[in-house]
Amino acid sequence: MTTRLSSKGRRAALAMSAALLATVALGGPAALAHGPDPLLGSGTRWARDQVVPYQWDPNGPPPAWAAAEIDAAADDIERTINSRAATFTRVASSGNRIYYGILVPCSSYGIACMDRSGAPDSFTGMWFRPHNYPFDWGTLKWCQAMATMANGCYDVENVALDEFGHMELLGHHVNYSDERDFSDSVVQFAARNRPKEGWNQHFLGRCDVARLQLEYSLQSSSDHVSTCLNLATTLAIGGPTSVATGGSARITGTLKIAVASAARELSGDNLSGRSVTLQRRALGSTSWSTVGTVPPSATAGTYGLTIAISSTADYRLVFDASVTEGLIDATSATLRITASSGCTAATGTTRKVQEQIVPPGC
Repeated sequence: MTTRLSSKGRRAALAMSAALLATVALGGPAALAHGPDPLLGSGTRWARDQVVPYQWDPNGPPPAWAAAEIDAAADDIERTINSRAATFTRVASSGNRIYYGILVPCSSYGIACMDRSGAPDSFTGMWFRPHNYPFDWGTLKWCQAMATMANGCYDVENVALDEFGHMELLGHHVNYSDERDFSDSVVQFAARNRPKEGWNQHFLGRCDVARLQLEYSLQSSSDHVSTCLNLATTLAIGGPTSVATGGSARITGTLKIAVASAARELSGDNLSGRSVTLQRRALGSTSWSTVGTVPPSATAGTYGLTIAISSTADYRLVFDASVTEGLIDATSATLRITASSGCTAATGTTRKVQEQIVPPGC
């Protein structure tokens, strides 16, 4: 995050963007507004579920009020990534350092910055400028350093969460021109100061999470896909094509995210715990009726329902995507199950030996 306090500072920030550290400059094409965060440059991802340690830099350990907020931001990452992205934890000794003080490599207008060079094995550092640091646009005020918080101060936890987001590989979110979607991402070009909306947001926004899911996949097949995505799904149906009239048939389904390059690490992943229904269409009819909900099976992404077969009919499965996640509805192919005549064996006696006489065609 490179943060400014005023419109003047914002104009200066834009003019000086070329002077940013290479490790915190945004690379690659910009994301569309209201889409997932772009990637930060061409950096390397951490391994899935990797735990990345850090310690305070002995040359500039943060004061207690800042240390607690930075640790809280690391907890916010673990609590809200909703993916298999890396988590961060403070340890007694690590080469990954977090510094507080005036000796920082941040841009001239930045209140905090980071350098993730070394990933996936390490990171170079994270830096925070101190309370009361003088900028040309004003004096930096950290809210937690003040006996009484005043408007215009910045929340340490919010800013640290932004930096940990960059550490994950998140670039600055691209907002609508009026920034009405600001809360969709905490990883912004500039934080907001108190009391503006989002100044103390302590969770990753849905478009932060969307990018992490694309790069690191879901934690489990039952996790919700971020609503900042809009991914196609596929639904396959399985079952017998012929059943004796009055018999039963086990109809199964497999629900997945459609294979697509845009889905990245989510491509082809199983989806469990979703709403899948079975529909039936009688021969000669054009309308479908709902048979019932198809419960999930033990295997990830699979569903199954046993039904009675009374007559020949067509069947299909339907996935109705919830408005609470970024998936698109899917309908399976049609499965025709033919109800065949039952084969009941008759009994006769030949040469005094009892034997079965099977009706023709059975």
